Amino acid sequence: MTDVAFVDDDEALRAANVQSLLLAGLNVAPFASAAAVLEAIDADFPGVVVTDVRMPRIDGLELFRRLRLVDPEIPVILITGHGDIAMAVDAMREGAYDFLAKPYASERLLGSIRHALDRRRLVLENRALRRAAEAAADDGMLIGSDRSIELLRNTLRQIADTDVDVLIEGETGSGKDVAANALHSWSNRADRPFVAVNCGALPETMIESELFGHEPGAFTGALKKRIGRIEHAQGGTLFLDEIEAMSPALQVKLLRVLETRQITPLGTNDVRRVSIRIVAATKVDLLALAKQGSFREDLYYRLHVVKIRIPPLRERRADIPLLFGHFLARAARRFGRAQPAIGHREQHFLLEHSWPGNIRELAHYAERVALGLDGDASPGGEFLPLPKRVEAYEGSLIREALTASRGDIQGTLEALGIPRKTFYDKLHRHGIDQSKYREAKS
Repeated sequence: MTDVAFVDDDEALRAANVQSLLLAGLNVAPFASAAAVLEAIDADFPGVVVTDVRMPRIDGLELFRRLRLVDPEIPVILITGHGDIAMAVDAMREGAYDFLAKPYASERLLGSIRHALDRRRLVLENRALRRAAEAAADDGMLIGSDRSIELLRNTLRQIADTDVDVLIEGETGSGKDVAANALHSWSNRADRPFVAVNCGALPETMIESELFGHEPGAFTGALKKRIGRIEHAQGGTLFLDEIEAMSPALQVKLLRVLETRQITPLGTNDVRRVSIRIVAATKVDLLALAKQGSFREDLYYRLHVVKIRIPPLRERRADIPLLFGHFLARAARRFGRAQPAIGHREQHFLLEHSWPGNIRELAHYAERVALGLDGDASPGGEFLPLPKRVEAYEGSLIREALTASRGDIQGTLEALGIPRKTFYDKLHRHGIDQSKYREAKS
């Protein structure tokens, strides 16, 4: 993997610089012309471009501008003569990472490269997170016609372009991360980073450094500067998942960030301003934790500017067949299998199961069905008795009829061919809330 693409038409200078960088432990690819490096670099280039400004045909400034068309976030360091400094400053205003005036110390070049590599690493990690989150959104977690999911989509779009911080509550597997990414993607911050941090997955000894960054020597093992996730989210969105797992000491520091939009990395007294939206997610009742004293009450109310609740799958059962069909088609493509036909048994299982793992569990069940592993069994692995199958099937027919008629009771009665009293008795027996279908109609 290339760390540095070094571009200089002077063979002696190019060889000397390349040798110096190789001795520092960097992987260097030398180039004698701008045209050669443009052929070798694409948007996934993981390193830094260092280029002399004065070169024939395509000079360093023109190379920088062409690289911005490939990927505007590739760090470009310009090497200039004394007379080119003003030109290099203008290039930095356009987005060049740094410039060095000749003659320069090798340590100065090395330090700039290492900082630029840190920045590039964070950019590529962020893109990978964005792709994963966008793929998750495409997985259907916001698909559905139930009133609750329609309200969720409308709320996300309504607040997307505001700068308010958001608290998302939802059970495990309900799609909190997808809602956060949708909020970012629909906002005016969409072209800036979406940075996700799982507070429950990072050791307490690491999370402060991950969030705030650190300077060299800040603690044992801190050999070089690290840009924290908060600073890397500059201009974009910081998503803090499982915020209930954050330690009390870190809660105090996060509260200060929320109030001042300033951070102080470990090992320095420098205060840095950040412009970010913070989206926090939790699977528990944060207010209850605050009342118990295990979560700061002032932090809860500071996060609670806008609160969004992700409905569990059991509250939107009418969407289960649609979601399952989506996941099954995706699984069949993934495994290179023909999509299996769905019989009555599978329909019964879908509507009978309580789905404690929510959409994530439903997606995994669809994968097992696509592989032919347990399509005739419930997600828990048990066969349903005949009366339960009949009951579940009856409930599914009623829900389908209500959905098709958009909540019109007379149309539903005609489709089912049953008396009104029998219809209401069955609604009560199956726990079907007809008001949801009437709301969907309106």
